[in-house]
Amino acid sequence: MNTLTRRKLITTGAGAAGLAVAAKLASHYGLIPPDSGGIYGPGETLTYAAQRVLTRHSLAREFSRNHISTKPFANEVSPLGEEFERLKQGGFAEWRLQVDGLVERPGSFSLAELKSLPQQSHITMIQCEEGWSYIAEWTGTPLSSVLDLVGVAPQARHVVYRSFQPDWWESIDMADALHPQTILAQGMNGGELPVGFGGPLRLRVMRQLGYKSVKYVTSLTVTDNIKKFGQGLGSASPEAGYAWYAGI
Repeated sequence: MNTLTRRKLITTGAGAAGLAVAAKLASHYGLIPPDSGGIYGPGETLTYAAQRVLTRHSLAREFSRNHISTKPFANEVSPLGEEFERLKQGGFAEWRLQVDGLVERPGSFSLAELKSLPQQSHITMIQCEEGWSYIAEWTGTPLSSVLDLVGVAPQARHVVYRSFQPDWWESIDMADALHPQTILAQGMNGGELPVGFGGPLRLRVMRQLGYKSVKYVTSLTVTDNIKKFGQGLGSASPEAGYAWYAGI
């Protein structure tokens, strides 16, 4: 199989001409991010392609318990409304995660059903593009376990995930979706995941900046064509001026 090698990508990536050649190489190997248009397109493409070639199977750094932040920072979110408060008052028993798209068995999962699946815990740092960070233990169901249950089609390329906050959605490629550290987090630091940190359910993408770890996740859609969602840029992040791929 003809694959894009580290040497081939790196040696073509210097200078403007090199960026253009690297972008063509990335396109040939299917490593073009959805927000690749515009003047920053070649740079975004080189960043994404290089990360996938160099670090596809790498792990986010994990810490010991004595590194857990004593005062983690919960950034503000818009008011979540009466329906969210109703679900909260009921202990989120009626909260459902819908899964659809290119899957054999579309359906939904309650929090109890997700918790009945094998659980993982990871002590990692979450970093924001605004400069703050903290270390916490995140516990939840590997996203790969849910995708295995619903039967993802071979042609799947991305997973789109939406929040209870109606204007916020994100997507990741299958490399991050199936990564062992990508989890549907329901717990934090040994307890339930607090609402301020995304409870009852947050998708933690450990290898990317914090805005990819969307709070209050309510649905997953598996797709082979990310361009048909929103403005075709891959998520709400680039629509708001951020990069779609935010690898760290």
